[in-house]
Amino acid sequence: MGSDARLAEEKAQLRKRCIAARDAAPTLARAKASTRLFARLMHLRGKTVAGYLPIGSEADPTGTLRALSFTNRICVPVVTAKGAPLRFREWTPGCATERGAFGVQVPIEGSWRVPDVLIVPMVGFDASGGRLGYGGGFYDRTLAGMENALVVGLALEAQRLQAVPREATDIPLPWIVTDRGVFGAAVSR
Repeated sequence: MGSDARLAEEKAQLRKRCIAARDAAPTLARAKASTRLFARLMHLRGKTVAGYLPIGSEADPTGTLRALSFTNRICVPVVTAKGAPLRFREWTPGCATERGAFGVQVPIEGSWRVPDVLIVPMVGFDASGGRLGYGGGFYDRTLAGMENALVVGLALEAQRLQAVPREATDIPLPWIVTDRGVFGAAVSR
């Protein structure tokens, strides 16, 4: 087995472990993560903030998005093509949505936006900002073109790994907010 195949298998095993840990996380941990996220971003005014509408047991940023929508434009990611970066469609609380790629809810209509701030979901993470996603590379392609955006990962402490195996295309996150604290590349400096 080549090194690429070994890395892919290692990541697949870590994904299974992290999703099981995330599924088992208590409700209180989810509430704490959401509260910490809002505390981190509540000062934003006049920005375009990209969040996400959670699937499965992902940490849920929608309370923060609702609160931020009073003073900011909110958008959520839309997969438009395999291998392409994400695009972001405007979202407002209660807007009509439909099931998009991978079962993710997306707004039926709304303007396309370029975010100033991105709240990023993850399967796993490490304290230095390593992010383990679902393996499609959508966020890595997107983040590669958004060097000036503030990027904040959202996860539960149960998803933390000792180290996330990284490839050249993997972009470490400056901030990862969990129920236990804030971690990431910017925090470790």
